[in-house]
Amino acid sequence: MTFEPLYSLSGLFVGALVGITGVGGGSLMTPLLVLLFGVHPATAVGTDLLYAAITKTAGTAVHGAHGRINWKIVGGLAVGSVPAALLMLWLLAGVDRKSIGVTNTITTALGWLLVMTAIMLVFRGPILELARRAIGDRTPPRPTIILTFTVILGFVLGVLVTLTSVGAGALGVTILLVLYPRLDVREIVGSDIVHAVPLTLIGGMGYWLIGEIDWPMLFALLIGSIPGIIIGSLLAPKLHERTIRILLAATLAVVAWKLLAS
Repeated sequence: MTFEPLYSLSGLFVGALVGITGVGGGSLMTPLLVLLFGVHPATAVGTDLLYAAITKTAGTAVHGAHGRINWKIVGGLAVGSVPAALLMLWLLAGVDRKSIGVTNTITTALGWLLVMTAIMLVFRGPILELARRAIGDRTPPRPTIILTFTVILGFVLGVLVTLTSVGAGALGVTILLVLYPRLDVREIVGSDIVHAVPLTLIGGMGYWLIGEIDWPMLFALLIGSIPGIIIGSLLAPKLHERTIRILLAATLAVVAWKLLAS
């Protein structure tokens, strides 16, 4: 298979947006591969999972160096997500992934997750404020209850990320902010990124074992995305991040409509 420069250009674009907004590349890269390049959804998801595992490893190093990782949250999420990922991979290995039914399942799930991600990008603040008002002055739940909900969240994320490569970013962070309202946002984001590394790595390796990884495409994406993330991180302080988030949400909504209407 030959090297495709357009994949690298796409990686550069997605990497820059990730660097500016912090939104996971899965919500951008997978639909881009499916809609623009005609990549089969299963191959797009599998390749993007390995792509995410590699790129998020760098983010893990940065957050770890600044002490922004809550290992209790990471462990609770992993207890739920790892078995869920393995279960989804086992189910995918036993079906015809090229069939119309499986293809429609992946694209439909991806479309609705993009809708939810777009909503979280624009309305995260009001959603969190509503959650705080609902909780009010009530006695905080016991740590064991919060941990149980964290494990459940991990299981849901394990299913969604393994099926679509989307879910661990905007959705996961928003729910964690509701569960852990007293923690610093940077600590929540750092913990979410660290948890995403083993989850996406397990998912990506599983897709590799069932033959759904396009290695030349993965290599081309990384060539573009690594400098893209660096450029985006440098540009972020100079841009109006709220405006970028709204434009990104609008883009995701259009992409979701395309996926759901196809």
